[in-house]
Amino acid sequence: MKSIVTLIAASSLLAALATAQPAPHYTVTDLGTFPKGTFSQANFVSNDGFVTGLSGINSSSTSPQHAVLWYNRGWYKGMITDIGAPGLGGPNSVAYGINASGGAVGQAESSTKDPNGENFCGYGTGLICLPFRWQDAGMTPLPTLGGPNGSANMINNRGQAVGWAENKQTDPACPAPQKFQFKPVFWDANGKIQELPTVSGDPNGAALAINDNGQVVGISGPCAAFDPNIGVNLVDIHAWIWQDGTVTDLGNLGGDGKGGGNHACAINNKGQVVGHSDLAGDATFHAYLWNRATGMQDLGTLPGDAASLAIGINDGGDVVGASLDASFNPRAFVRQNGVMNDLNSLVPSNSPLYLLIAYSINASGEIVGFGATSAGEVHAFLATPTGNAHSASFSPAEQGAFKPIALPENTRRQLFGRLGLRGQ
Repeated sequence: MKSIVTLIAASSLLAALATAQPAPHYTVTDLGTFPKGTFSQANFVSNDGFVTGLSGINSSSTSPQHAVLWYNRGWYKGMITDIGAPGLGGPNSVAYGINASGGAVGQAESSTKDPNGENFCGYGTGLICLPFRWQDAGMTPLPTLGGPNGSANMINNRGQAVGWAENKQTDPACPAPQKFQFKPVFWDANGKIQELPTVSGDPNGAALAINDNGQVVGISGPCAAFDPNIGVNLVDIHAWIWQDGTVTDLGNLGGDGKGGGNHACAINNKGQVVGHSDLAGDATFHAYLWNRATGMQDLGTLPGDAASLAIGINDGGDVVGASLDASFNPRAFVRQNGVMNDLNSLVPSNSPLYLLIAYSINASGEIVGFGATSAGEVHAFLATPTGNAHSASFSPAEQGAFKPIALPENTRRQLFGRLGLRGQ
């Protein structure tokens, strides 16, 4: 009995010490843009150091944006590769996910006008928007469910990808120009498409992430009036997980999804899910962490903020995202050992960017997202953990000076659409 008590006491002490560990500090790398561009965004960082995203190709506020890869190892560190030219023939594309084999997925415009004049990619061009898979040989379109448009959001190390695609069934609840239903989909390693179920018979939905075990998370709900802020017609009433042919509602934090939405953004290989959910009354929304044993846990916000988003999670359970003030100005956060920290408080005060949104964190603790330069440009960043504590980080005054950043309108629409936020 004494040995059992001793073991329990030792375990409790170890847990307490783990919880008490200070947050690591980080160095920040501005991943930059194309030579003539002024905007870039990083969406995902793999355990091998591949980073996906997009960059504007020139300085215009309406600049076309191309899918890009950065590789952050050895002499390749910081190198930007344009995988959106020639792409699928259209001017705009974005890369969302990448696996250990260097296979990336995303969405790209074709050169063909959408027959219904839809704006599926959110750029206002009216061109057909297609899901793609990219490898060294180039970009290849993935099939849809028979409709013209779709998007691929993530790929795992088995080559399986998920996203959403239109079918040929019209949805009378969708105001013009949206015509067809769009469904969550799964593509196997050979590119064969499978429609995934939605919760409670929701007519529309999207699959947003997949882990190496084939578990998929996503959103579903009814069609709604087109919102120019997000470029999509979905009200994300339900966040869900799909495995072994069954879809399960993740629940919510008290709201019905008609405010900021009930949204599942990412899943790790332990089956932990992160996203955001409306609170009771739908007046605001908070980041959450979900697992099958305990359900949905409210992660709260950074001090003084009104809302939050959890966007990425690694296998260690570290979470990244953004906390937003009452005016919807974001600041990137990282949550480790149960504590949410402003990422800007963990980087040197002379860092090249103020970090606005953190999208992804890998097994090494590297974080990517986007931030603002002192000139007001929005650039992709890589935050790399370091063992050294910094003597000075961004002061509250410096942070306040960075916050009112005006994103390009097409970037703003795409950003909030990706995160599932309406009317912001």
